[in-house]
Formats: sequence, structure tokens, C-alpha cells
Amino acid sequence: MGVVEKHSMLSGFKVREAMRRQVLSLPDSKSVGKAISLLIKYKISALLLTDGDGRPSGVVSKTDIMNAYYADFPLDQELRSIAAASPITCTEQDPLEAALEVMRQNRIYRLYVYDQAHTRIVGLLAYPDIVGLLYRLCRSCKRNYLIQKGVREEAEVIRRFTVKEVMTPNVQSNRANDTLYTLMEALSQYRFGAVLIKDHSDNPVGVVSKTDLILAYKHGISPERPAHEIMSSKVHGCEASAYLAEAIQQMIFSDIHRLFVYQDRPENIVGVLSFTDAARVRSGSCRACLTTRIKIEDQGI
Repeated sequence: MGVVEKHSMLSGFKVREAMRRQVLSLPDSKSVGKAISLLIKYKISALLLTDGDGRPSGVVSKTDIMNAYYADFPLDQELRSIAAASPITCTEQDPLEAALEVMRQNRIYRLYVYDQAHTRIVGLLAYPDIVGLLYRLCRSCKRNYLIQKGVREEAEVIRRFTVKEVMTPNVQSNRANDTLYTLMEALSQYRFGAVLIKDHSDNPVGVVSKTDLILAYKHGISPERPAHEIMSSKVHGCEASAYLAEAIQQMIFSDIHRLFVYQDRPENIVGVLSFTDAARVRSGSCRACLTTRIKIEDQGI
């Protein structure tokens, strides 16, 4: 009897093929305010911290800074006092699937990448990097929906992922008059990167992200102020029935990290799609790669 071994689209790839090679770091003696400036300037979600000898000592993320805001720490607070423990790492030669599993198990957004000799950090691997690799592979595939939209036969043969299959169902929402304290409590509890803001008629009117909150911290806005004062009024969304390929393209080219998913009408939000959700699919935008990567070993039959 033959043995069927399924591979995901990431099978055979090494971390080095997806990671980014720019790693921003700060001495852990620097201030929270300095970290916020770098996070906003470079549009990143975390910074590697180094000790007095230049060795990695920890990581400070937007979540850590949001927590400092919630705790009413001053902006000149040293980063070492709010940072997470030593960074979780991998090497550039590790299988990409193994690295993704480490991220999933530890519920973290990124891994810092050592060279093969484990002497220095040479890169960073985050969910958007993995999705970017999947997107590039799909773009070069003859079955790519974004290229073959008009080919009816292909659409009938290949079952493509829809946003509804991949998204995180249900969405945490708050009211426009809720305080920033309330929003930070919700984001910490549910481990989300942003919260949807609704009016009293239950219609979505904006979004508050961790980026919005750390900017409010930087500008001295009291956490007792209402959400509508700092929210982004545009709610980026897509239909639940949309193909995953289209949603990923929208996030990449709009430089956004999530889409709020609606059913039938934009006001009816039923889920959220992030790069994390897309990376966990591990097979691009359709099931063609799963089919073509099935390995059958005859075993003498």
C-alpha cells in the first residue's frame, strides 16, 4: 500500500529564504520615548535590545510599550524595565515550517535569526515575511487566480481559499466613547493588534491599533480620553467570500496588517483577517500546491 505524505507550500524552504535582513536594535538603557520614535519611523512592531556589551538582552514590542502606557510609566523609563525576556530565536538554516511552528506554539509574532554558527543575529522572521514568500510563489504559478481570472476552466478545477475559511471569526469591538484604558485592557485580554470602534447604532466608525495607542502615549494624551480622539476613521475591509489571494494583495499594497471581514454589507463585520491567519494556511491562495506536493512512495507494490 502506498504512503501518502502531504507537504505544505512551505515544505523544503529554509528560514533564510523568507527572513528580512534588517534588524533594528537599541541599547536597553535607552528610553521608551526613543523606542516609540523608531517603531513609528520604520513601521515595525518590535525592537531588539542589547546590553552594555552589544549582546541581545531582550525585545520590546508595541505591546510592551502599550502596557507601559497603561501603567503610567514616564516616557524616559529605561527599556530594560519593560522589555520581554531574551528573544526567541532560530537559525537561517532551519526549516521554515519548523520556525512557523515555534511562533505558533509560543504565540509570538517574530523570531530573531542567528547565522549557522550561532554567533550573531543576521535577520528577523515575522508573519508578513512568510506571507510575502507565499504571495511571490503564487504570483509565479500558472494557476494564480490574480493572473487567470478570466480562465473559467481553471476556476472550476481549482478550489481556492476564501477569506471566510482563513479569518479569525468574531471581532472585539468597543464604543467611540470608551476610554483608552478600556481599549488597552481589551487588546491585552484578546491579544489583538487593533480594536474595531462602533457607534451607538452598532455601526463601525473606526479602528484603534497599538500604533495609535503608542502615538497617544508619545504625545502625552491621557489614557482616560475617549477612543474617538485617536482612532483612524477608515475601516479597511473585504467580503467574506473574497478570495484569499485578493485580500493578501490588498494588505501588501495598502501596507496594512489586517482587514475587517464583512458579510453582505460593510456594516456587518463577522471576522478579521491578519498576516498571522494567512501564514498559518501554509499553502498559498489555493489547494493546487497541496495536490502537486503529495508524495507517494510505492513500497514495492
